[in-house]
This record gives sequence, structure tokens and C-alpha cells, in this order.
Amino acid sequence: MDWENQSNDGNDNSGRGQSKNSRGHDRREYNNDRNSYPQKREWKNTNRNYGDDEDVMLFPLPEGTIGRVIGRGGSMIRELQTESGAKIEIDKTNGYNAASTARISGSKESQNKAKELIQKLIDSPPSRNYDPQSSRNNDQQSSRNNDRPSSRNNDQQSSRNNDRPSSRNNDQQSSRNNYQQSSRNNYQQSSRNNYNDGQQNNDSWEDQSMSNNKQVSQSSNDNKNESAWGGQSRDNKYKSEQHQKTQSSYENKNESMWNQTPDEKKCETTKQDVEEDPLDFSNFDWTSANKEHEEFQKQRWANLKPLIKVFYQELPEVANLTDEDVARIRKEKNGIECRYVFEPESDKPKVPNPITTFNQAFHNYPDILNEIKKVGFEKPSPIQSQAWPILLSGKDMIGIAQTGTGKTLAFLLPALIHIDGQKTPREERVGPSVLIMAPTRELAQQISKEASKYSYRGIKAVTVFGGGDRREQITSIKKGVQIVIATPGRLNDLVMAGELKVEDVTYLVLDEADRMLDMGFEPQIRKTLLDVRPDRQTVMTSATWPAGVRRLAQSYMQDPIQVCVGSLDLTAAHSVRQTILVVDDEDKTYHLREFFKTMKDNDKVIVFFCKKSRVDDISSELALAGVNCQSMHGGRDQSDREQALEDIRDGEVNILLATDVASRGIDINDITHVFNYDFPKDVEEYVHRVGRTGRAGKTGESISLFTRGNWSVARQLLAILEEASQEIPEELYNMADRYDSWRKRKDEEKELERLDGGGGFRGRGRGGGGRGRGGGGGRGGGGGGGRGGNRW
Repeated sequence: MDWENQSNDGNDNSGRGQSKNSRGHDRREYNNDRNSYPQKREWKNTNRNYGDDEDVMLFPLPEGTIGRVIGRGGSMIRELQTESGAKIEIDKTNGYNAASTARISGSKESQNKAKELIQKLIDSPPSRNYDPQSSRNNDQQSSRNNDRPSSRNNDQQSSRNNDRPSSRNNDQQSSRNNYQQSSRNNYQQSSRNNYNDGQQNNDSWEDQSMSNNKQVSQSSNDNKNESAWGGQSRDNKYKSEQHQKTQSSYENKNESMWNQTPDEKKCETTKQDVEEDPLDFSNFDWTSANKEHEEFQKQRWANLKPLIKVFYQELPEVANLTDEDVARIRKEKNGIECRYVFEPESDKPKVPNPITTFNQAFHNYPDILNEIKKVGFEKPSPIQSQAWPILLSGKDMIGIAQTGTGKTLAFLLPALIHIDGQKTPREERVGPSVLIMAPTRELAQQISKEASKYSYRGIKAVTVFGGGDRREQITSIKKGVQIVIATPGRLNDLVMAGELKVEDVTYLVLDEADRMLDMGFEPQIRKTLLDVRPDRQTVMTSATWPAGVRRLAQSYMQDPIQVCVGSLDLTAAHSVRQTILVVDDEDKTYHLREFFKTMKDNDKVIVFFCKKSRVDDISSELALAGVNCQSMHGGRDQSDREQALEDIRDGEVNILLATDVASRGIDINDITHVFNYDFPKDVEEYVHRVGRTGRAGKTGESISLFTRGNWSVARQLLAILEEASQEIPEELYNMADRYDSWRKRKDEEKELERLDGGGGFRGRGRGGGGRGRGGGGGRGGGGGGGRGGNRW
């Protein structure tokens, strides 16, 4: 900040709006004398909210109340100051839990008001969610860069955030080293409300400021305590001794700072941070903590209701299958692979043999067989032929299969048998017995629709998701349901509100687990599973097998069996003809328009986009052109999204414009085309999009527009196209080769920089580069040292 440019008319000129030269005084002046500063510097406090600072009231704070008075990020103390009109400063020298004193300055009326508010706050019960350590961390307004003086001007450093005026009282904020110094110890402190209790200069008071524009000089060292508080009386022994102690500590630290190199200062800061870190777990006894947690879990789940998992009776014709027969059946069923995923096969019982007819799985459940006959299925799908024996045997299962392969029915029918087979009567169970979690509203509704096809022993299901009527969903739950199908966000909301009890859930399904993790639902999933009994039966389905899904399965499943239909390598449906067009961005709308011209009357297409705004734009253009279409994305109301799906299913429209919310969980069997206007960011999503067509034994076609911006996935896309024996344009091979060469060159450069030992940012405004020792400078500062390094 340019101290010479500070106006004397009372206006605050701090902030980001200053010119380049205002970030520090003239470089030439600084270079001539490293320890001398321009003498013409004035700081003018523009805050007049607190009235007269001459009178001071000391208010004692009991132990453990400092954090409550300050509040998170200083929010509470700011509110107290605003409401009372007084200035409040808190001594935090002895930490947050020790007794302390609040200094209240201002008019008598404002002081009494502040005292009354503080007393009321102390007497009130503390918030159970309050975290004094979090509050302490939030009070620190300086960024990490502020703790490290810049190589350009080690004596003067303002962070970008502290240059901005405060939103509440427009005070001029500065970081801890923004002080004035004519000689080494002459300084001026600023920022009335800058809560920097954890800074390196170790200011012991919450808020220190200069008032009446008095400058502190070395010759007036005896009066420093008096002037630093705005002319307060000397007879306040507590204040004088405390501030003198702080002042001395401040001067000694800054005295030594001038004789240190930046690396020494950084080491000192790091050492101080380590010494003062209140979250040091180096001596924490994790073994004892884990034992206590295990004991707590045993006590919590000690009185669980009885649970029955096994409902399968293997027929002799299935049990007598030889190993060769089992291998042949699995190979015929799209190459099924089964294994215990986390434990050696030798230590576990044999995986149940696959079945080939519905009767082999449900011969003891004629009602289920009747329901299957009503729907009209002829034989189990590959995933069903292996999943039903495993799940009816009470084992945990991970089903890896592409969309449209019958995964929903694979876990749904065993769930119905599981609910009816428990010894505890339904009316005595608290909440549902089966919980099915799905990533999107559409998939949740699709599962609910599938469940409604099978009427079994009066079992009821309810679907809860964000965007639906929350009160209506709660009412349905209260009436008594056995199956809850939910999205993670709304489920967590109802569980936390106490509207939905999951303690009696004995059958848990995580459908499309990879999609839920991609959408960031892992915290909600883990939070909900804390309240589900640990001996439950768990089913997880996924189209892929990434590390996040493996980690989740290992945490919450017991010896799961993985059933993989097809290869674990990502592949697209072979029933879909995939066409890739390498185009420029500006030509994409032209290609979409040409495709619409070639559509036949009975064709149905889903056009995928990456942005909701693009969906709305194209939808509006088509409407103006008289083309009947529907659109759906996360920004539309749930009723509109449902109407869009209904219209495309019923044939009211044959064009659906959508984002990736339509790539999974939407079962529309007569989609003939998929058009990827925007190619997805990863090939996994491409496979799911393509899977919307070519379903239920039919063929389909996909057209994808591929641009230079998608070249990072070109190599992966080639593998999918080659596996499915698709026609591949030569431009795609060239693009993949160019990206590989570019990636290799970047990796080599990065390795050279690492071996060369340094190099800072080369980006604009980040202090320049320069390899070798010395590296580059920080944000806004100059790069230093090394070969080719910039001085500034």
C-alpha cells in the first residue's frame, strides 16, 4: 500500500483499486536504503462508530468464554460492537480457555450497553455446535502469504484480502507487517477491527489501533502504551503492563526479523506454528481411542432384533452342476465372473452356482413366480442368474454391469422375500426394512416404478428425493412403509430431522454407486450408514469399478462377492453403431441441424449437452423454428422433468434435449438415436449416454461431435471404439497421437524442473520464473535468485 498516497480527507483508499505503483513505495528509494522509508506517511482512521475512546471499562471474562464473545470469524464481537456502539478488545494472551478481560471503550452509554450484551451472552447456555478452535482459526484474517514477507519488500506486505475495506464498518485493514517505520522501531499500527490474534508479531489483544493519528517514535518510548490505546490514562496498571509486554515482544521479534533471510523467517514461522498448534495429535493414543469406539459400537448394537438373511434352497439340478458346467453357463451369460473381492478364495465358501430358470431361484415362493409371469419375462438376465442365488443366500454382493441389464430386478425380488421373512412383525419395526439409495431423482423414480409392478404380501414403498414435496414424503413415511427409495441428499435431511428412522434397516442397496460418488454424495452416504445396523445385508451396483467404489465397499460390506457381467474394462453396447465426427466448435449447431433433417417420423433421439444454459438455448431456437421438443436438466422443476420424460415415452415429442441427468436411470426402450452435441468429460459418461439406445434387444445409433477441446480422452475413446469394431475417423488417431506427444513433452519439462531444483510460477502476475535455486517469487512479488530468475 502506498502510504504517501493516503488521502487526508478521511476517505479510506485501501483496497484492490489502487494503481500498480501504490502497492509499495518507490523501488529506487527502497534500494538506496533498505531500512529507511519515506517520512511523509500518514494514516487516517475513518471509523467514527465508537465515539470517544478516552474512557475505558474493564469487564472480566470467566474461563472458557472468550470464544463465545468473539464468535466464528469474529462475527459475535462485531455484532456486539455494532449494536452497542462501543469498541471491544479482548486479551487472549493466555489462550481461549483461560479467564481474561474485555476492554470496552466509548461513551458511557455505549459501554454500559456493551457490558449488558456481553453479560447476557455469557449467562446464556453455549451452542452445542460451537467450536472455539474453529472460531479461533476463523478469526485470523491474514492469509498464508501474509506470514511470509515478500522478497521485494520484506518490511512491508499486505495480502490481497486485507487490502479490502471491511464490509461492516469500512475500516482500513492491513496485515501484521503493515506498519510505519522511520527508524527500525518507529511504527504505526492500523486496522481497528483486524482480528489477527495468531500473527507472528504476537499481538496479545484482539484489536489494536492508532487513534487521533498519533505517530509513535523511538524518543517517546515511555508513552507508547498511552498513545497506542488512543490517549488512555497511565494509572491503568493492568493495561500499561500488558501492552508494554506486548510492545516489547513485538519490537524484539521485528528487530530480529531485519537480520534474517526469508528462509530463516519461514523456518521461524513454521516452528512457531508447530509449537502453538492446538491440534497436535502426535501424542494421541489412537489405539485406546479405537478400542473405546469399538466398545461403544458393541454397546449401541447389543440389543438388536433378530435378523434372518438366508432364504435360498438350492435345487439338486443346480447343486450337482460340475465346475465345467458352471464355467460354461457363466461364459454363455455374457462372460460372468464371480469372486470374493477382498479375501482369498481359499478362505471362503464356494460362490453359489448360477441358475438358468426363474423356478430354480424362487421355487419356494410361488407368489413371486406369479408376478414374474405377469410381467412376461422368459428367462433370467445374466446378472440375475448369478445375483439371485448369492443374495437369497444372505451374502453381500457387488454387481458390475452396464445399464439396461436387469440390475434393478436382481436386487429387488430378494428384497421382497427378505422383508416378509423376518421374525419381527412389521408393525414392531421402527422405519423401513429395505433402504435403496440412488444418485438421481429419475433413477429413484425408475426403481419405484419397477417395484410397483410386483405386488407381494402388501409390501409398500415410498420414494423420497430433493425437489419433491417434503411434507407429502414425510406423511407417506409415517403411514408405514417397508421400502424407502431415496437420493442421498433428501435421505440425509430426513434422517437428521428425525423424520425417518433407519436403525431397523436390514437390507441396504447402493444403486449406481459410481455415479453417486461422482456427484459428491460420499459424505451423505457415510453419514447415513452410521445409523444403520452393522450386520445388515448390503448390495452395491455399479457400471464401473473405480477406486472410490472399492474404498466404499471395503468400508461398509462384509466379505462381498463381486459379480461382473462382461469385462471390467469399459465397453459400450455392441448393439449401438457409434459414429464420431471431428468438428470445430462453431460447426456443432450446423451438424445438429443437419441430423434433425434426416430424422424419420418414428425416430426418437436424446441430445446430450454439458451445460444447462446450452440446453435452454437450443430448446428456444427449436421452438422458434416450430420444432416440437422437450428438455430436462438439474435446473428445471421436478414436475417439468417428469413431464419431459412422459412426453418422450408417450411419443408426444421425439426429441429430448438433456444434460447427464438423463444418462442413467431412464428406461425408454424405443430411443433410436443418441446425439452427443457436447462430448462428455470422461469416457465412462460416454458409455452411459450411448447406453440409452440399443436396449431390450434392439439396435441403436449414436453420433458424437468431437472437438480439439476433447483430445485428452481421444486415446480412451479409441479403445472403446476398437473393442466394439466401430468405424474410426483418421482425425481421431491423429488427435490422440498429438495429445500423447504434448503430454509426454509436458511431463519431461516437469521432470527437468524437479531435477533442476526449483523454479517458481511463470504465470503472469505471480512473480516470474527462473529455474535453479532461488526459485520464483510469490503472488504479486518478484521471483528471486537462480539462473534466469527475475529480481522483482
